[in-house]
Amino acid sequence: MTFCPTRTAKIDLDDAALLRYSRHILLDEIGIEGQTALSNAHVLVIGAGGLGSPVALYLASAGIATLTIVDDDVVDLTNLQRQIIHTEASVGSNKAESAKHSLSQLNSQINIIALAERATGERLLELVRAADIVVDCCDNFATRHAINRACVATKTPLVSGAAVRFDGQLTVFDSRVAGAPCYHCLFSEDGEDSDSPCATFGVFAPLVGMIGAAQAAEALKVLMGLGETLIGRLQLFDARNSRWREMKYKQDPHCPVCGDADA
Repeated sequence: MTFCPTRTAKIDLDDAALLRYSRHILLDEIGIEGQTALSNAHVLVIGAGGLGSPVALYLASAGIATLTIVDDDVVDLTNLQRQIIHTEASVGSNKAESAKHSLSQLNSQINIIALAERATGERLLELVRAADIVVDCCDNFATRHAINRACVATKTPLVSGAAVRFDGQLTVFDSRVAGAPCYHCLFSEDGEDSDSPCATFGVFAPLVGMIGAAQAAEALKVLMGLGETLIGRLQLFDARNSRWREMKYKQDPHCPVCGDADA
């Protein structure tokens, strides 16, 4: 029987949690209410590589109740240049399992589910439906579009990030918001499909950390209802020249995923 996580049951913060997350709780914008929201959240992280490493580490340290990490790949020596959740001892191990080992040492009080698989079709839909938010840390367009379709179908918020060479990008999709665009509105399915772009083009190691940390921040903000998220805004980072720029985009009314394709 294939395992599928479920949404997290409601829990309250105990004294140890109040101390552990006190630096969050001290922030007026977060407080006990915001931290309680995180401590009752279930996040699905797809990919435990360059982006997934900082995402998972920051979400675990922030006290997310349940982290489900999906990755069917194994740790390779070349990954250690940037995939900071893994160690030399992890080489040859499944990335999701390796990530779980590291995260368990960081925060033993949360539930970490490692799935050594490539989720597709109904299985992907099942995993997305069980989560409060999805963080896309994969490395190919086909999977990104599949994740997007599942998130639109289930109205699950999606945080998307990408990094290759010296260029990174970051945005948020949320079908719960009327008129919000989806991934397909921004990127059609005609783009280049590559399973290992870093192996082909290379990637500046700190770049994935910067984009991944920003993905984690957006996920936490969505879960807490904090501030303004990146819905309809694509942030682009040029690590060569340390420059951020932002591009606004709208829902495509003819989008076959989230719009009225027959309009």
